[in-house]
Amino acid sequence: MQAENLKAVFDSAFAGIVQAREKFAPKLAPREVGAITSIATGIATVSGLPGVGFEELVEFPGGGFGIAFNVDEDAIGVVLLGDCSHLHAGDEVRRTGRVMDVGVGTGLLGRVIDPLGRPLDGEKPVASSARLPIERPAPPIMDRAPVMVPLQTGLKVIDALIPIGRGQRELILGDRQTGKSAIAIDTILNQRDQNVVCVYCAIGQRASGVAKAIAALRAKGAMDYTTVVVTEGNDPPGLAYIAPYAATSIAEHFAQAGRDVLIVFDDLTQHARAYRELSLLLRRPPGREAFPGDIFYIHSRLLERATHYRQELGGGSLTALPIIETEAQDISAYIPTNLISITDGQVYLSPSLFELGILPAVDVGKSVSRVGGKAQRPAFRAVAGDLKLAYAQFEELESFARFGARLDEATRTIIEHGQRIRACLKQHESTPMSVPAQIAVLIALTGKLFDPVALDQMSDAEHALREAAANIPAELSARLATDAKFSDEDRNAILELARGALARFQPKTAVKQAP
Repeated sequence: MQAENLKAVFDSAFAGIVQAREKFAPKLAPREVGAITSIATGIATVSGLPGVGFEELVEFPGGGFGIAFNVDEDAIGVVLLGDCSHLHAGDEVRRTGRVMDVGVGTGLLGRVIDPLGRPLDGEKPVASSARLPIERPAPPIMDRAPVMVPLQTGLKVIDALIPIGRGQRELILGDRQTGKSAIAIDTILNQRDQNVVCVYCAIGQRASGVAKAIAALRAKGAMDYTTVVVTEGNDPPGLAYIAPYAATSIAEHFAQAGRDVLIVFDDLTQHARAYRELSLLLRRPPGREAFPGDIFYIHSRLLERATHYRQELGGGSLTALPIIETEAQDISAYIPTNLISITDGQVYLSPSLFELGILPAVDVGKSVSRVGGKAQRPAFRAVAGDLKLAYAQFEELESFARFGARLDEATRTIIEHGQRIRACLKQHESTPMSVPAQIAVLIALTGKLFDPVALDQMSDAEHALREAAANIPAELSARLATDAKFSDEDRNAILELARGALARFQPKTAVKQAP
């Protein structure tokens, strides 16, 4: 009985196999297979792929990939995206039929990855909910909305004098070791509890510098809402080239879902150099400073993707903070001038201010925000104009005062007030300030409450005022963080609180005794 049952099962299985075999009709599908004709550092020349498209992904032996860059009649120039030491002339190359893409989604938050989506933090593979091409068209004008909401950096000098709005592109530039990355990291730290997703893209940086930045983000709990995309200095130039585009696609996924996103490119000087290296190896004609003619285009199509979307499209925003390294304070060099013309303003860091210990070393005279003032909170706007004018007057007069000229009382007052402004705008790294604390300090400055305080006591006086700002009524603090009108009653309440906090730093006047 069991034998008969078993035979019936086998007969049924074999009948199904025969039926499936009869239905199967083999189809021939042509596949283009090419071969490597020559290979160099970071690039390869491939022949035998006549149908390949520009920027199409091609596959090499061992699972390596490259992007078709030069599409000529007889051969294509391919930018390699990984180690090429195992590749040789004659190796097989296959088309993939797709462009380079990257995994996106909430699974990337808190992770450190390379531009290909591979984890660099030693943890499990990255879980992505979708994949997006790294190169995408910028949103059309009709899909964009005005920049109306500020992106608070937590730095007094920027939030008050060079404000940044959500959806803006603000360039950070300066010489080496002047604190450019520190400003970007502090801005990311200040987004805690602000419902802002952050993407930090390190391009061709030293591994030690990237590790320090990641450690700072972890220590402050900022990795909970941050994705870090990393290429190191010894990585292939192809990875450095695609890194900012991959990071932008990761950020765009959140922005198009209605979230506010901040992306930092650290730095685009290394990106431009990687692209120059690839272009020269691929025999593209060099132009100014040996950069190819389309160097402006690779950065403009990247930064044009930063925007504020209309409410009908979710109302999200993508704010970009590109960083550029200057040489010998030359902001008129090729790449800095390109980025200045693309972005909506710049924060310039001065080496001379850095050497004097004025940190962050922001040169207010050379820095500007062409959009952020429209998004600035009314409380900031009420104090920013007077503050910037007073600081500019002080910087002009200070240069003359160095020659030992005799100064009249009015000039001396302006200089002493300016010295207090400069002292108050100093801020330690990784200590972003809340909006109420910034407003309290700035209103005390414009109200000249710090003027009687000795310069060597300014740090203690400001610290005392910041502590007192924690006692600002909750209702007033809430109004300061909104677009509500900043009334005279609000100003007077903060001034009264500041007077009480600074009372013990006022000089004691000598009391004349009766004869």
